[in-house]
Amino acid sequence: MERIQTVNPRRVEWCLGDRGADILACARETGISESNLGKLLDGDYHPTVNQLERLAEFFGRSVLFFLDASDVPEKGMHSLAFRSILNQKPELTPKIRLLIERVERQRDIFVSLRKEIDEESLPRFVAPKINPKDVPGAAEKVRKWLRLGDKNDFQTYRQAVESRGILVFRSNGYLGQWQIAKGSPILGFSLFHSACPVIFVKKARFESRQSFTLFHELGHIILHRKSWIDDESSLSSAEGHEAESNRFAGLVLVPDALLDEVPDRVRPHEVSEFDAWLEPYRRQWGVSSEVILRRLLDVGRLTKRDYNAYRDWCSRLEPAIEDSGGNRQYRYREPRHLFGDPFVRVVLTSLSNQKITLNRASTFLDNLKIHDLHQLEQYCASV
Repeated sequence: MERIQTVNPRRVEWCLGDRGADILACARETGISESNLGKLLDGDYHPTVNQLERLAEFFGRSVLFFLDASDVPEKGMHSLAFRSILNQKPELTPKIRLLIERVERQRDIFVSLRKEIDEESLPRFVAPKINPKDVPGAAEKVRKWLRLGDKNDFQTYRQAVESRGILVFRSNGYLGQWQIAKGSPILGFSLFHSACPVIFVKKARFESRQSFTLFHELGHIILHRKSWIDDESSLSSAEGHEAESNRFAGLVLVPDALLDEVPDRVRPHEVSEFDAWLEPYRRQWGVSSEVILRRLLDVGRLTKRDYNAYRDWCSRLEPAIEDSGGNRQYRYREPRHLFGDPFVRVVLTSLSNQKITLNRASTFLDNLKIHDLHQLEQYCASV
């Protein structure tokens, strides 16, 4: 069996430290024994091609990265956006760190292909002029900037944001390289970029949760012009940038004109009946009851006592059973659900214009099989 003699052990060691992983975790994920990994670090073991490929996948690097004889150039190995997020939450798991880098690479692919095909019809990101200290004013301008109507769901919200030159990715529901584990508190993150920001939203059972995460992350991009990562505590924070993004999201999703449609006179006395009371508005606006109640609280139409009582009642409900991700009968549609329509269309246009090969297109689209890729082309042509 062919073995690679030129693996640089210093680069393997650097990757272990950078990812915060130990030899045991690396062995478990790659199938290379602890003993052989230890020998590899000492320069006494030469992995097979398959072993090196698994090692490269585990660390999110290319095979060529480990064949370079030089030391790792610390400066420039991570982007400003990545370092910004890591400074906020240095305890991020290795898998989340790898996911952030993977999203950055997809964004770079998109920007590069967009230049190559000279697709002028694709929207460019130009942020609206807002006063970041005036959150209500900013929310009103952004809602007009996005051309939002009065009836929405996550898909229409996503399309509106994408129409302004921002990529919106949503994690897969099934286990894979694009999944945020169901047990993880991370709900999403935003990567600020002057030419093409990216928002990544964790797939949730209720799309109203995804919609709030989407606009919370948009708040960080528009108000703060920073990369950010958010967990469950962030989306209920009452302080600093998190509070501003929460307020921004609530005002974009439920502006005053819509909030005025909610009738106080028929509000139930029991908080357990609030969901039924708000159901028609939740469905039309694609938001949760809590978003509407928070807005009512902010304008003085709901007491803090009733708001807290509703949240307490919700916390005592049995958690909804998450689905397992379903079957993958429509595998060819998954890249569009995951990366959004603009990304997929740029890849397919590049393929059609012979700017990239079929294999590269497959790689860019979550390693879609060739048969599924052709189905995706037909599907995109019909929608």
